[in-house]
Amino acid sequence: MNHRVALVTAGRARGLDEDMPLLLAALNARGLAAAEVVWDDTWVEWSGFDLVVVRSTWDYFTRREEFLAWAERVAAVTELHNPVSVLRWNSDKRYLRALERAGVPIVPTTFVEAGEKAATAVSLSEALDVIVKPAVSAGSNDTARYRTGERDAALAHVARLRAEGRVAMVQPYQHAVDEHGETALLYFDGRFSHAIRKGAIFAGGPQMVGGLFAREEIRPREASAAERQVGDAALRAAAEVLPAKTAPLLYARVDLVPLEDGNPGVLELELCEPSVFVAHAEGAAERLAAAIARR
Repeated sequence: MNHRVALVTAGRARGLDEDMPLLLAALNARGLAAAEVVWDDTWVEWSGFDLVVVRSTWDYFTRREEFLAWAERVAAVTELHNPVSVLRWNSDKRYLRALERAGVPIVPTTFVEAGEKAATAVSLSEALDVIVKPAVSAGSNDTARYRTGERDAALAHVARLRAEGRVAMVQPYQHAVDEHGETALLYFDGRFSHAIRKGAIFAGGPQMVGGLFAREEIRPREASAAERQVGDAALRAAAEVLPAKTAPLLYARVDLVPLEDGNPGVLELELCEPSVFVAHAEGAAERLAAAIARR
């Protein structure tokens, strides 16, 4: 009997996940019965799958606790990847603190907890250029760049998130990204697979797709030795704080940008539902399918 694998998406993400058809084909070619399944479809019998793989659940950030409760239910009846403990830790961007404590270079980030004053978080001068977003977010939703003369708007954004009981985060805009773009490093089963370049979303205004994510310009990239070192360090730091049984992670993505000193730093470590851009690297879909088959 073929093993059954669920690749989990969101209802609104159907047809938008460019990885999905390639990964389904690669899994089916291996003799696995793979299907695309919506995470909050109440009719799904999750125990009927041998493995459930979180992929494009891109609406989770609007109801994180509901999503994590779903993950707990699934993990109780079958194998879930990435595991619940990983989803819980990584779905709140305060995980960046753990990376920084471990010595991993990150984009400087100030978090404003609910109840704190907005102004205490942001050394916002009139010459600011910062990104403001919620700590629980995805796809650049509720994320904005504020430049010179927009200090009050930046503070208002932080204050609104705080008033809604959400944690805000403020990061100085890294201007080298406009030319260099972001580098995303993809890892399957703990092994480096490939890298891609993402164009700078906030060099202009982001264009949202389906209310889920900002449109991105993607192309293949050869990662530098320095980028590989930082990516590997980020995964080692995550492994130090996550339960040992979660290693190696089935999939991981490390997003890097050039920092002010020119060296790469972590913008985000994506362990929940990242696009993995298998169309942009020969054999990438097969490598992820092989990792899934090994599970």
